[in-house]
Amino acid sequence: MSATGVIAFLGGIGLFLLGMKLMTEGLKVAAGDTLRTLLAAATRSRLRGLLSGVLITAMVQSSTAVIFATIGFVNAGLLSLGQAVGIIFGSNLGTTLTSWIVALLGFNVDLQALAMPAIAIGMALWVVFGTRQQGALGQALVGFGIFFLGIDVLKDSFAGIGDAIALDSWAGKGVFSLLLFIAIGVVMTLLMQSSSAALAVTLTAAAGGLIPLSAAAAMVIGANVGTTSTAAFAVLGATAPAKRAASAHVVFNLITAVVATTMLPLLLWLVVGIAGILGFPGQMATQLAIFHTLTKLLGIAILWPFTHWLVAFLETRFRSVEEDQSRPRYLDTNVLSAPSLAVDALLLELQRMSDLARDLGRAAISAEHPNQEQMEAGRRILDKLNLDISEFISGIAHHTGESRVTDLLPDALRVGHYLAEISESAVEMARLQPRAILAEGELVERRNQLWMEAVQLLSATAPSADGWSEDGLRRDREQFEQAYQGLKVQLLRAGTKGTLSPRAMAVLLEHLSALHRMVDQAVKSSIYLSRIIAQHQGRDPVAEDPPPDPAVVGAAADAEHARG
Repeated sequence: MSATGVIAFLGGIGLFLLGMKLMTEGLKVAAGDTLRTLLAAATRSRLRGLLSGVLITAMVQSSTAVIFATIGFVNAGLLSLGQAVGIIFGSNLGTTLTSWIVALLGFNVDLQALAMPAIAIGMALWVVFGTRQQGALGQALVGFGIFFLGIDVLKDSFAGIGDAIALDSWAGKGVFSLLLFIAIGVVMTLLMQSSSAALAVTLTAAAGGLIPLSAAAAMVIGANVGTTSTAAFAVLGATAPAKRAASAHVVFNLITAVVATTMLPLLLWLVVGIAGILGFPGQMATQLAIFHTLTKLLGIAILWPFTHWLVAFLETRFRSVEEDQSRPRYLDTNVLSAPSLAVDALLLELQRMSDLARDLGRAAISAEHPNQEQMEAGRRILDKLNLDISEFISGIAHHTGESRVTDLLPDALRVGHYLAEISESAVEMARLQPRAILAEGELVERRNQLWMEAVQLLSATAPSADGWSEDGLRRDREQFEQAYQGLKVQLLRAGTKGTLSPRAMAVLLEHLSALHRMVDQAVKSSIYLSRIIAQHQGRDPVAEDPPPDPAVVGAAADAEHARG
């Protein structure tokens, strides 16, 4: 094969990939609202997810784009794994449309006569309407035209390759040659990062007589396996749910490949028969399109009944510390019908959440350079637990009308809310820490002393702590409040005298305020939780008002200092 032939072959692949990229990007923009509608429909049932996956992939002409988007939605928590699996199965079936376009139009139509008008009309729309929806449609038309020009160039280049590379001599040598052509399909897809491009090359090579049907079918299987690499790239740095969604794509294609390879003679016999019935006897490209579709349908038929088991299995994989901690340990819906047991479970979960919140708060205070990502992860854990606890409380209220139980539930909701707010303050402190710097001096000593008092007070908010009492906690809280107000006044005076810049003073006050909110929410949650425990155990809780609102206390203290 001459250098000119190699360049023509590579140029044909380049045109094909460019056409696919323009077509996919244009169709995604042009069909934006429709895609969102289909994705919303996917959340209603697994079958709808399958159909949505087929339609979306057919519309944007890229299973990679759809699977990337699906993994992204799972990563963001907008789709569950069960919903995503349906879309992934459908996307794998929808990608066969590219094979049909190449087979039916690429070898039965004058491609230049089809491509040139598409490029001309598409460019006109693209130039006139720019980035608007009509312009995106024009971009898709340009991509459509370039896509067919690429196929045309590939057809011509393969006409001269047959004599130079006798690939057909490698076929028909049993399992070894079958695995060889599967590997060729995998490598082509990995190099081009497009199974559609690999399939187009395979179809044009087979149609040009370069390889027999069995070898081309093996390359199709390999291209399907190679496309799993895109899912692997998509989950780099992603969440555990996104990794599970990508794994579903890998499992589907690997199982489909193994079954298709094992049943290859039977499938090829079916392909030849179906091609004859459809009126395409002897047309290799069409037979391969039929084979591609059959393998995908076979994969869906095998895995569809086991989807629930696949989802359950994947749910146990890639478990992160964050996910383990955010999963309730004591909340079991089976005990909702027994109100006393349900409250026991609720109190255990609230105490666990309280421990996590205190640990997060102490980390935000004590660390010289708090890890922002760890603080954010802690916030997500507490938010998730708060939501699960709220839903469990609603379940208790639904299953019982006993006043001794229902009277506890509003305060339990309040405790969960306070604990979640501790995480918000911890994140805020970590965000401000790098800028909340004080020079050595009296202010630093006062600040460090206040921080030590805050850590001790947080530790004392555990109702299970030795010697815990509401009176003692209130006294510690009042002592902290006095120290807090004293440091706040000193910072304001330093800002007034110019020993602190206005910007530094503002950051320090904001940092101090986040600490104050954290301590206040911890004390409130501790008092309310201890009262719920006492009531549930039949003891009389301390009949005192909850701690006052920190904003009111702060305003009163500021006014007192101003008068002094």
